[in-house]
Amino acid sequence: MEAQAVAAAGHAADLSMWGLFLQADIVVKAVMIGMVLASIWCWAIIFDKVIRLRKLGAMAENFEEKFWSGGSLEDLYDRMGNRPKDPMSAVFVAAMREWRRSAGKVGAEGGARASLAQRIERVMHITLARELESLEKRLGFLASTGSTAPFIGLFGTVWGIMNSFHSIGMSKDTSLATVAPGIAEALFATALGLVAAIPAVIAYNKISSDIDAYAKRLENFAGEFSAILSRQLEEH
Repeated sequence: MEAQAVAAAGHAADLSMWGLFLQADIVVKAVMIGMVLASIWCWAIIFDKVIRLRKLGAMAENFEEKFWSGGSLEDLYDRMGNRPKDPMSAVFVAAMREWRRSAGKVGAEGGARASLAQRIERVMHITLARELESLEKRLGFLASTGSTAPFIGLFGTVWGIMNSFHSIGMSKDTSLATVAPGIAEALFATALGLVAAIPAVIAYNKISSDIDAYAKRLENFAGEFSAILSRQLEEH
C-alpha cells in the first residue's frame, strides 16, 4: 500500500502543464501546440491593430487640424506630396490629384462639372475602401480562432479521454491515480482552446467596432471634402 501511495504521489507530481504535455498522445500534443501558436499569433495581431488604430487616430486628428485651419488646400496638398501617411491623408491626396488633373479642363458646362464631381467622389470611395481593406487585414484570423479553437480543443479532450478509457481497459485499474493523468491532459487541451478563443473573440469585437468608428470618420471627411470641392466647381 505504501508503494502504491508513493507511485500515486509520483503521478500527481507530473500533473504540471509541462508534464501533461509530455505525457499526452501525439494527437493531443498537436492540438496543444496548435492552440498555443494560434494564441501567440492572435496576441500579435491584437497588439498590432490596437497600436495602429491609436496611431491613425492621432494622425487623423493632426490632419483635420491642418485641413480646417483655413489655409490653402493646394498648399496642404503640395506639402504632403504623393506619399500620404494615413488613410485620411490618402483620401485627401487622391481627391486633390484628380482635382488638379481635371479642374483646368472643365468648362462652363454643368455636365462637365458634375462629371468631375462624380469622379472625385469615386476616387475617394476607392481610396477609402483600399485603406480600410488594409486595416482589416488578418482580422479574419481572430474571428476564425474565436469560433473554432474551442472545438479543436474539445477534439483533443475527446481524443485524450478515449485513450484514457483504453488504458483503463488494458490495465483493468480504475483507481484515480491511473485515470487522473489522462483526464487531466485531455481537459488541458480544452483549456488551451479557450485560452486562444476568448481573447480572440473579445479583441475581434472591440477592434471591429473601432475600425467601424474610424471608417465612419473617414466617410464623414470624404463627404465634407466633396461638398467643398463641389462648391468651388460651382464658383468657377
